[in-house]
Amino acid sequence: MKIMLIDDSKTMRNIQKAVLKQLGHTEIEEACDGQDAMSKVGAFAPDLLLVDWNMPIMDGITFVRTFRKTNKTTPMIMVTTESEKARVIEAIKAGVNNYIVKPFTPDLLCQRINETMQKISSAT
Repeated sequence: MKIMLIDDSKTMRNIQKAVLKQLGHTEIEEACDGQDAMSKVGAFAPDLLLVDWNMPIMDGITFVRTFRKTNKTTPMIMVTTESEKARVIEAIKAGVNNYIVKPFTPDLLCQRINETMQKISSAT
């Protein structure tokens, strides 16, 4: 499975990458903000995107809305410190398939990825 990590924090990307590698995922592309992600997502064609909310240049919610205009199906999980219910609802309305609040455990990341991919496969 090809996974794109979109987060302005290199440390957070490295943590996510380490967890994903433990889960057996090796095809990973990184982007430091939404604009960087938009420039890479077409060529990489990920099966899943993990998107941070708060980033410079183009934030995660803007990326999700922009990406969803042309791609309605690729699953996205918002991985963020934003834990207010209104933010979760906003992200889901924008088009994310699942939501993880930082800091998270490797088990939670694994669980959310599995839930998201199962929902997608059962919907097709």
